[in-house]
Amino acid sequence: MPDAAAPGSGAGAAPSVAQFVGRAVAAWGATRAFGVVGSGNFAVTGALRAAGVPFVAARHEGGAVVMADAYSRMGGGVGVVTVHQGCGLTNTATGLGEAAKSRTPLLLISAAAPAGDPHNNFAMDQPGLAAAVGAESFTIEAPERAGTVLFTAWERALAGRAVLLNLPIDVQGRPVSAADAEALLGWEAAASAAAAGEPGGPGEAGGTAAPAPAAPAAVVPSREDVSALVRALGAAERPVIIAGRGAREAGPVLRALGAEAGALLATSAVAKGLFARDSFDLGISGGFATELAAELIRGADVVVAFGCALNDWTTRRGTLLAPDATLVQVDRDPAAIGKHRPVDVSVVGDAALVAEAALEELAYLRSGLDAEPGGRYRSEAVAARIAAEGTWNRTATPDLSGDGRIDPRVLSDVLNDVLPAARVVSTDSGNFMGYPSQYLTVPDERGFCFTQAFQSIGLGLGTAIGAALAQPQRLPVLGTGDGGFLMGIADLETAVRLQLPLLVVVYDDAAYGAEVHHFGPADPGVDLSDVVFPERDLAALAAGFGARSAVVRSVADLEVVEDWLAGVRAGERVPLVLDAKIASDGGAWWLQEAFARH
Repeated sequence: MPDAAAPGSGAGAAPSVAQFVGRAVAAWGATRAFGVVGSGNFAVTGALRAAGVPFVAARHEGGAVVMADAYSRMGGGVGVVTVHQGCGLTNTATGLGEAAKSRTPLLLISAAAPAGDPHNNFAMDQPGLAAAVGAESFTIEAPERAGTVLFTAWERALAGRAVLLNLPIDVQGRPVSAADAEALLGWEAAASAAAAGEPGGPGEAGGTAAPAPAAPAAVVPSREDVSALVRALGAAERPVIIAGRGAREAGPVLRALGAEAGALLATSAVAKGLFARDSFDLGISGGFATELAAELIRGADVVVAFGCALNDWTTRRGTLLAPDATLVQVDRDPAAIGKHRPVDVSVVGDAALVAEAALEELAYLRSGLDAEPGGRYRSEAVAARIAAEGTWNRTATPDLSGDGRIDPRVLSDVLNDVLPAARVVSTDSGNFMGYPSQYLTVPDERGFCFTQAFQSIGLGLGTAIGAALAQPQRLPVLGTGDGGFLMGIADLETAVRLQLPLLVVVYDDAAYGAEVHHFGPADPGVDLSDVVFPERDLAALAAGFGARSAVVRSVADLEVVEDWLAGVRAGERVPLVLDAKIASDGGAWWLQEAFARH
């Protein structure tokens, strides 16, 4: 078997395929890589590190790809992962599916068994696995194809795709072509010049004129589309703007458009925080919406979705949309418009460009009519109601604490007050997830990481680690259930080793609570023994990994958080795991909506 790590030999020799991949990805802007190193990806990982890309050695490949996913979502650029062939890749399947469904820019570099060795223990249909979970796949089948294949794979990742790059081990150690070697020198020279603040592209930097991969060009909307949007907003008395993942870079201009149009503002769950601190921010639209937000969105006569799918989650299966409301959908992808429900006005274009053009046209029209910006929804009365009722923290609920268990809403609300505002909140999946999503406020759209496209439990720790590394100036907070925490616990050691000041809040009901709350009420005689477990001391387990930990049964037990925060402010860098024994609230209604789709 050829040695995948074998470098080129001799002065001026072309780099090997593995070296080329690592160095090129570094030159194109990779800022961090994640993975589990085996023999198959040893060389490419070493090349990444040698080129200056920090590498996070996870304890499980599934955790690694979720870290990269969250890192990218929270502003870290293209998420990069390296894994061993075969079994190393199969361990990434759920996280890769999550990234693919979420349109996360991600490059998963996997070794692959030699094409001519079908009996190899690691042999499998790796492109088929990628396709099965919605990811794209490319293979460097020959060294002379390395540049072309890698270039295409990176451009697809930049376009918002989860991409698998297969590196057969019998190809990795062979030298790339002279043309690719020359292009690599140009890319590296350009990257060095850019890092030094020097002008010029690859040609001026002293290498080849070969261009580097580029993100897709902005999609400029047509004047006709923008005018149709403006007419809808101009005629509206009660407009609402809902921003989703595709509008996360358009926050300021959407705020301005909302003010000009008199629209209330809301987001899908993944864009939580985009309109934080705006007087007319309704928060999340959909399952996590407050009663006030649901009321006001239902009352809208025009709903404009910017980069938002208007799917069943964001619209509560359509019940948040009035039957006679005019629906406008803005998306850069024409295929996304009307995918989940018919719309009245379609606008193809980047969210920010559409909003800028609409704002300009709407302001011009209003100036000609000598009309004031705003409308009925932007009233003092509505602003006062939002201030008084607009968050779950200000919504009265009964305190169910007692018998050694704490109400999860009380727990979340107290933590919201205790924790610093500069935070990045991540959630695992499960019955509990409404509590951190609803009660823990965030400073902006980079403060909330919501990996729920695949609805898998066990992704929380990886998500929190990736988000923490992308936003190092903020306190990372994870909300997870006991089931998800135990499923992904191997990477608690990674958080400890990275010295992350991560707060892990385990909403511990000693069960798979979603199933308990769904099947139990439907049939009081149903056997739930397979989804209910003995109470365990998860705090002791966390301590074994090197984390600080505590069991929480009452508000008084949360004093440990303030002590830990004092240590963090003094420079202590260790995770704190709270095993919060929570009382049952009978199951959230939004969970029943989730099961209605199963």
